[in-house]
Amino acid sequence: MEAILAGASISITELKRNPSAVIEAADGESVAVLVHNKPSAYLVPAETYRRLLDRLEDLELAEQVRQRQHERRVKVTLDDL
Repeated sequence: MEAILAGASISITELKRNPSAVIEAADGESVAVLVHNKPSAYLVPAETYRRLLDRLEDLELAEQVRQRQHERRVKVTLDDL
């Protein structure tokens, strides 16, 4: 059986019946949406999603820094920009 990565789960049928109630009942937590008893999607609060995107961007920038750390440095001044 596939792991459910949320504290709560709901069938897609139940979600279709009353999505607003599901969001309200989740109380700011993520909810796994199940299709045939397997996770198909996750309903994630907007603030959590924003933080995830911010974290991904930070990780991507850190990777760019690691890749470029041995490149030749070019000295510039603010006036050059």
